[in-house]
Parts: sequence; structure tokens; C-alpha cells
Amino acid sequence: MSFFSATATVPQNPTFVSSNKLSFSLSSSSPSTSSFNFLSFPSSQSIFCKSITASSQIARAHAPPSPATTTTAASSFHGICYVVGDNIDTDQIIPAEHLTLVPSKPDEYEKLGSFALIGLPDSYTVRFIEPGETKTKYSIVIGGANFGCGSSREHAPVALGASGAAAVVAESYARIFFRNSVATGEVYPLESETRLCEECHTGDVVTVELEENRLINHTTGKEYQLKPIGDAGPVIEAGGIFAYARKTGMIPTR
Repeated sequence: MSFFSATATVPQNPTFVSSNKLSFSLSSSSPSTSSFNFLSFPSSQSIFCKSITASSQIARAHAPPSPATTTTAASSFHGICYVVGDNIDTDQIIPAEHLTLVPSKPDEYEKLGSFALIGLPDSYTVRFIEPGETKTKYSIVIGGANFGCGSSREHAPVALGASGAAAVVAESYARIFFRNSVATGEVYPLESETRLCEECHTGDVVTVELEENRLINHTTGKEYQLKPIGDAGPVIEAGGIFAYARKTGMIPTR
């Protein structure tokens, strides 16, 4: 299932040509092809974008447009973190029974966000979204290894973004979750150099400095190095793959 068909009609067919590249072939009288490496995992050789579109309500790829929504350039996220362990799969992020919700519909997008991480086991006594609420108070999710494993549902990063989360900082990711996060532009999938899930606790106040590739835990006073997100950064900043393609002139603007 693809959300993009519900939100945009474009005269092109994006095709995965390798594990690290997405190629757009223009369907015109003078065909041309442009490729970019945004789908590779973070690399220290990549230069991260210098500003991130952010605000008190961060713009989402599938969020309903609102004339009241404004954005300002920022290069960091600050808030309370929610900590999970290893192998958090997409069924835990958004259970299958909620996949009938269509993110391009404003009310269903909001409802999808209200179910984010509802599939976590009862051992997580603190819930990501409190009963009766539709948004989370935790703007940053900290995870262990293999975050986002399981079925390849785009709803997983979309649900996190719709809930109000801005970024996930994990030890490692399932590749499909990382790619879906970039393609939808919903959350920043950042990798940590250390196991932050064992260093931080739910409720800690943290700041993620994107340009400096670090996470500051204000509760403990410790700082941690993050891996650069690389070429994925500008795609997420633009709001997802189609927004990035329009911004860079790869496909026509509507």
C-alpha cells in the first residue's frame, strides 16, 4: 500500500534501482534520469543540511494543510524522551488493525497518531500517549537495535509523526523503516554511537543537535555522539520524497 498515490499525482515512476539509490526517470520527449543517495544509512562522509524545518508543530509529509501552521528554521529538537528497547517492530509501533486509516484524510491522520506505539507490551507501564489524549508529550523516541523491524508498513513512521514525535534516536534500524521515514518525511531516524536506551530513561529532558550530531541529556548532564544522517536530511527537511523532488525540480510543482 502506498500513501503517495492518495496525496500526489506525478508524471513519473520512482523506481528503486539499488539498496542505496532512488532513480526518477522523467516521462517526457527528452527523457533524463536523476539519482540521489538519500536512502543510504548515515555516513560520516555526508554533509548534513544546515537547517531543519521545525516549529512547535513540526510539518509532516501527510499532515493536513493548515494556513495557521507556520515553520521556522531550526537545527535542534528539544523535549522529553520516551525510551524503548531492542527489536521494536512495526506491529508495536502501529498494530495491523489500524492500517485501514488513511493518512491523507485529516481526521484519520490524527487518529493514526493517537495509536502510535500502542502495541508495546504491558511491561511498558508508562504509555507513549496517555489515555484520552491524541498527541504524545514525548517529542523524541530513543530505541535500541533494529528499530522498526517487521512488516514494511509506511504507517509506522507516519503514526509517530502524527503523534507529535519529531525524531527517533536508535542504535540501529531495520532498513525499510529507515527508508519509509525518509520517504514520508515524518520523523528523523537518527543513529547513536552508543546504546542510549541504556543511558537514558523515559521522562529525561533531552536536546538533539542535528548540525553537531549530538544528543544532550539535560537530566543526567551527559552528552552523546550521533551519526550524521547524511543525504537523507534534505529529503526529510523538504517533507518527503515527492516534496523533495518538486523542490529540486525533478518533477513539476502542482
